[in-house]
Amino acid sequence: MTETYYTVEKISQLLSIHPKTIQRYIREGKLRASKLGKSWRVSGHDLSVFVEQHRPQKDRENPRSRAEVSAVIDLECDEAEADRITNLLTGALNSKPPEYGHSSMHTQYIAETQKLRINLWGGIPFTEAVIGSISALMRENDE
Repeated sequence: MTETYYTVEKISQLLSIHPKTIQRYIREGKLRASKLGKSWRVSGHDLSVFVEQHRPQKDRENPRSRAEVSAVIDLECDEAEADRITNLLTGALNSKPPEYGHSSMHTQYIAETQKLRINLWGGIPFTEAVIGSISALMRENDE
């Protein structure tokens, strides 16, 4: 019995997902694949496993979990304080509960204006928790 292999383009058509997203799943290890020349090949078995693992869950029926939020927060602070806040938030993000789902945070310190810019993306519970943490850190600094 021979194994069926799929290209990134074929998987993209089958799942109605952009090819770059499929490539990202492969890079992140979410979808097992083998490199053949310059292109990736995914076995039928590995594709089935991936599809089963990424089926919509019951909590996705809740409108709050289907919503995605993006936020940009600018904090006035010196560079040392920006480093402290960034490290605290990064640590919290690395240990976030799985129910927060996929989320991201990017930070940038702008020396000219002495501001820490924080870009957040994720579900409502995640964003709410991070903004709450930032608020608590800022209150702590004011005291």
